[in-house]
Amino acid sequence: MSIRAVVWDVDDTLFDYTGADRAGMRLHLAAEGLSEAYESAEQAIVSWREITDVQWARFSAGEVDFQGQRRDRVRAFLGAELSDAEADAWFQRYIAHYETVWALFPDVLPVLDALADSHRHAVLSNSSIHVQDRKLRALGVYDRFEAVLCAAELGVSKPQAGAFHAACEALELAPGEVAYVGDHPEIDGRGAAEAGLRSFWIDRDGVYATGAAPVGLRRIATLAELPALLGADTRFGAPSTFG
Repeated sequence: MSIRAVVWDVDDTLFDYTGADRAGMRLHLAAEGLSEAYESAEQAIVSWREITDVQWARFSAGEVDFQGQRRDRVRAFLGAELSDAEADAWFQRYIAHYETVWALFPDVLPVLDALADSHRHAVLSNSSIHVQDRKLRALGVYDRFEAVLCAAELGVSKPQAGAFHAACEALELAPGEVAYVGDHPEIDGRGAAEAGLRSFWIDRDGVYATGAAPVGLRRIATLAELPALLGADTRFGAPSTFG
C-alpha cells in the first residue's frame, strides 16, 4: 500500500524544542534571579528537563491535565508550595523567554517543500492545540497541514494506537497509507508502528544509535532522507545514515 500522507510530531521533530527550552530557561533563570540557587545554569537546566520528563509522563498517563503538569513542574523545580495563580504566572514568564528563541530545524522547510505535491500532511502531538496551533503559526508552517491534532483535546495520547488512528481518521486514510515521523523511539516510533502506520524515527543526534531500532520502524538521521524513502523526488533525498 502506497503512502499518501505524512503525519508529523512537532517538538524535537519539526521544532527545536530542546534547544529553545534550554535557551529560554537560561534567560528565565537570569531574569528571576535564580542562577545562584544552583551550582551552574547547566545544572538548573538539567533539573528542569528531568522534572519536565516526569510531569509529562504523568500527563501522558492521564494522571494530571495539561495545565496541572505545568504547575507541578514549577512547584517541583522551585521546591515551593505555590498557588495555581502563582505557578501559572511563573510559567508564563518562562514562556515569554522561551518563545523568543523558537526555531524550526533547518531540514524542515526543504522536506515540506519536497513532499508538498506528493503527500498530504497533518500533525499529531502529545501537547495541546492551544500551544501547537500558536507555535506552528508563529513558525510560519501552520498552513502546511490539513489537520493539527493534540492529545489534550483528543483525550488519548501517543503511544496509544487511538491517537495515531485519530490522525488517520482526520485524513480519511487507512493506517497503512500514512507515515508518521517523530523523535521518540517508543512514544512516536514504536507507537506508530504498532498502530499500523509506516514509522520513521528521526534521531538527529544519534542519541540512541548504539542500539538497534525497535522492530517496525525506520531510523533516519535527517528529514532529508524522507523523500527518497517515501518515493517522492529522489533528487532531494539523502542516503540513509543508519540503513
